[in-house]
Amino acid sequence: MPHRSSRLLPIALLCATSWPAMADTAHNALARDLLKELIEINTTDSVGSVTQASEAMAKRLRDAGFPAADVQVLGPNDRKKNLVARLRGTGKHKPVLLIGHLDVVEARREDWTTDPFKLVEKDGYFYGRGTQDMKDGDAIMVAALIRLKKEGFRPSRDIIVALTADEESGGSNGVDWLFRNRRDLVDAEFVLNHDGSSVDTEHGKPVVYKLESSEKVYADFLLTTTNPGGHSSQPRRENAIYELAEGLARLAQFEFPFELNAITRSYFENMAQIETGERAADMRAILQTPPDEAAIARLSRDPIDHSVMHTTCVATRLTGGHANNALPQRAQATVNCRILPGHSPEEVRQDLIKVLASDKIKVQSIADDGQISDTASDRKGFPPPPLRPEVMQPLQKRVAEFWPGLKVVPSMSTGASDDVYVNAAGLTSYAITGIALDRDEHRAHGRDERLGTASFDTGNEFFYRYLKALTAR
Repeated sequence: MPHRSSRLLPIALLCATSWPAMADTAHNALARDLLKELIEINTTDSVGSVTQASEAMAKRLRDAGFPAADVQVLGPNDRKKNLVARLRGTGKHKPVLLIGHLDVVEARREDWTTDPFKLVEKDGYFYGRGTQDMKDGDAIMVAALIRLKKEGFRPSRDIIVALTADEESGGSNGVDWLFRNRRDLVDAEFVLNHDGSSVDTEHGKPVVYKLESSEKVYADFLLTTTNPGGHSSQPRRENAIYELAEGLARLAQFEFPFELNAITRSYFENMAQIETGERAADMRAILQTPPDEAAIARLSRDPIDHSVMHTTCVATRLTGGHANNALPQRAQATVNCRILPGHSPEEVRQDLIKVLASDKIKVQSIADDGQISDTASDRKGFPPPPLRPEVMQPLQKRVAEFWPGLKVVPSMSTGASDDVYVNAAGLTSYAITGIALDRDEHRAHGRDERLGTASFDTGNEFFYRYLKALTAR
């Protein structure tokens, strides 16, 4: 698809005018202030503190009138404490749990044009690590609870928010820890996960509202080659770096098979009615039996479409050697995979062994806590949840108010989230936000991560109004 980042200004204009007379200036100011505070607390796994961010949001909630007993900061260690807060309702229905992670991916100042741990507003965007993933959502959820509290709103079900640690990396995942150790604090009828964006835009124009109800399985693998090494003045054919590089080159050329499931098939069926021209025709063509290979190839040029249709594995880290004047004794690469539901990490590990085609490359699994194993999980992901009327009806109404004519389409996330722990605990989760992003504007985990200021404001107002409608009956 053509590069569109230079055309993104209309997003701000459109988002700012798509919901006239609905914005609350004070509410947006609060959410922006919360976003700034969160961005400027480093919550990376290496040196940051999720606890500091949890404490900051806890203070905001207590200052807004939440009883101390309903705002708790707890976790397995001093740096990885989670926030759990509750807005008490009438008890007519079981609670709803809102989840969001406070930790962010590492960011180096020398890689960015701005300081990643300072919220910088320029040219209609907020810049900073976490503006997309996902301190924007954390700020929006806390702002919604504070606004509802100040209004004296009594929801029909308790609203619980859990802001947690180690979704991105580290061995202290907060959602998992809470369900294992304090389920009484987070038990709910269903879950809303604010991780991501829901409104896809093209050239600034909203195209579809994606209700993510399925996601891929996350897996990391460690590739290792070893040699005796020796003096660099006497090179040998056996070289750990070369052997690993040759295998990675084969992986770079490999394509996992095209595959659709019930959610992704429905997604392309719906999108074929929304898109136009060759893109719409290609979507219809991949739905045929057999699917059109040329259409698959054309759609696969788009990274998002490609990831919806395929399991993906990509090298993300590389190390090798121990001295400038020595032959390498060891070389290692980390390969990150996002696996289509229905396939397990162990199945993909076996695929990697075949693709690398070298008995000199050892392929091991990296667990969430960093432990290395010769085998991987056989978990194949979870089926999509039912589309509950109490979730869908207010969602469709609010989407129609904010983006008239926009279709709500169930979809599969190409990434992975804390929903894996929600599902394992027996609850269903829905990714629902009001954040809009252009297809070429996904900068999560990357350099100069940013979010349109108008997109943030719209998403803030949308989520408050949706949450209020969801819990009003």
